[in-house]
Parts: sequence; C-alpha cells; structure tokens
Amino acid sequence: MMFPLSVGCGDFMHKSWALILATVGISFSAAAQQTAWPPAAGHITISIWPKAVPGGVENPAPEADMTTAKDRQVAGKAVVRVGNVSRPTITLYTPNGNNTGAAVVVFPGGGYRILAIDLEGTEVCEWLNSIGVTCVLLKYRVPDSGPLPKSQAALQDAQRAVGIVRAHAGEWKIDPNRIGVLGFSAGGHLVAALSSHFEQRLYETIDAADKLSCRPDFAVIIYPGYLALSEQNFAANPEIQPTDQTPPSFIVQAEDDAVHVENATQYFLQLKNAKVPAELHIYTEGGHGYGLRKTEKPVTRWPNLAETWLHTIEILK
Repeated sequence: MMFPLSVGCGDFMHKSWALILATVGISFSAAAQQTAWPPAAGHITISIWPKAVPGGVENPAPEADMTTAKDRQVAGKAVVRVGNVSRPTITLYTPNGNNTGAAVVVFPGGGYRILAIDLEGTEVCEWLNSIGVTCVLLKYRVPDSGPLPKSQAALQDAQRAVGIVRAHAGEWKIDPNRIGVLGFSAGGHLVAALSSHFEQRLYETIDAADKLSCRPDFAVIIYPGYLALSEQNFAANPEIQPTDQTPPSFIVQAEDDAVHVENATQYFLQLKNAKVPAELHIYTEGGHGYGLRKTEKPVTRWPNLAETWLHTIEILK
C-alpha cells in the first residue's frame, strides 16, 4: 500500500518552503514487509526506500531477533538484538503532551552487525518524548553496513532518513531547523559520519525528500566506536573530517570503555579544531553499552546532561 508523503517544508538552509511542491510515495512497512521487530501499536513506520535498496543483495537472509539467553543483560534486563535488516525503516514516536517542535533521529548501536533496538532505540524515544521531543527511530541495514569505507549502506540509510523527516516536518509538527541525530556505539560513529558527509547523497536522488538537506542541526554521540584507530595508536579516523559546518555535538564515554575512550576524545579535538561547539563528558567507570538504563554508575545519568545541553544550544526553548 502506498501513502503520499506531503512535502511542504523548506530545507534548513532557509530556502523557501514553496520551492518543494512535489508529492512522493513511501510504502508503510507494516503492509510491505515482515519484520522481526514490530513497533508497538499506534506508531507510523515507513520503509525509507520505496523501491530498490541501493546496493541491495538478492535473496537476503530474513530479518531475525538474534537475542539469546547467554547475552549480557543491562540493569538486570535483556537487550533485544535485531539482525539481518535488509529493508530499513523509520518509526515515529510523538510526544503525548508538550511538543517543543524539536526532533531526533536515533541510531541504535550493535557494531554494524545487529541493532540494540530497545536499549538504544525505543527506550531512548520514550525519554525524548518525555522532554517534548519527537523521536524517529531508524532501523538501518545490518550486518556489514559500515563503517566507512567498508560500506556506505548505513550512511545511505541515515542520509535518506533525515531527508524524509525534514520532508514530513509540517505534517509531524517538527521544526525543520531543529532536527538532530543521536547514536550509540556504531550508531555514534554513524552520527559522526553523517555530521561530516551531508553535502552529497551517496545514492541517486529518488524524490523530493532527497532534495532537502540531510545535515543534522545537532548531534548526540554516546560511547562511539570507529572514530579512533587502535591499530594506528588511536589516531583519528581519516574518513571522519569535521568542518565548521559540522553540527554542535554532545559526547559521552567512560574511561574504562573496552571500545576505548579515545574515540570520544579524538573526535572532540577534531571538533574543537574545526571550531564546532562541542561538549564532552568523560566518566571514570561505566564500560560500554548501558544505553540510558540507570545503574549505580554516574555515567547512566547522561540524559540529564544532554537535556541541559539542548537548552544551552537553544534546541529546547
């Protein structure tokens, strides 16, 4: 089934909204595909590629819940691990009460192998909704969809998702100039990659959504990976090159993170050198993969700091 995507918003670069008059079709995934992770009832879910997925493989393995009883629990609770995602989607979570007009596209982590869809996805959307922010959860392609230059697939999905959200801004009561991204682990790398690779789409234009900017207006990066190369004495990843157009960024990581805290510190220094407003929080303990489930570790209180930062940069007013 095809539903029209109303395009009535201008891009964040202040072009006239009247320039975008086309209407494009996007298929709602609930009717279009089987999924191992069905969103809760009442949420709009859209397949971001209305036809062929760029570089898609023939006869992909079916999407599956990869969770096992042996997997590590977080705060005494299991983590839902979705794998074999070949048809990426976005799912809309709208605040029930106060709507500030801000929106965040969330990228779960999982090493570009699986997606921690609840710990670093739906639970994040619940928090964002509680502070009046619309959340759009991206279920991007895995496995082997990143990082750059290994694969462009996840970044293609991220670029497309932000463009679609901007195209829907009027319909979803979103300010098209206050659309950010938030990611964990590999999703944190994906946030940084999108923050540097937004001037040119990595796929052929499909519709009016691809003519809108996919630059995030702000970025939240939680325990990122792939931003510092351990095999090169933790040198900065040359594929990630912030400029003065990279969005303001908020970064959190623990010093004892097995993925290595240098991923956060190196990227912060890159942002500083590019004169990008950035805020960095390093904690002594916390490890990796805690999402925003509260434990005795102070690092799990990072959402309070992030909310304050959103006020500081005037995303929340």
